[in-house]
Amino acid sequence: MKIPWAEMLRRAAAAGIAPEAFWRLSLKEWRMLTGPGEGPAAMDRRELEQLAEAWPDE
Repeated sequence: MKIPWAEMLRRAAAAGIAPEAFWRLSLKEWRMLTGPGEGPAAMDRRELEQLAEAWPDE
């Protein structure tokens, strides 16, 4: 399997990852940074309004 180093370095540079930091990343860390997010979905307008109502700015 050929590893696409040039593409990976371009993506790292575009993400603001310095070369030194790139070479210290594990494969698992790289996949976490560049793969699809698995976190919660972005909130919609209704959820934002509920949050603002529950925690108003003073």
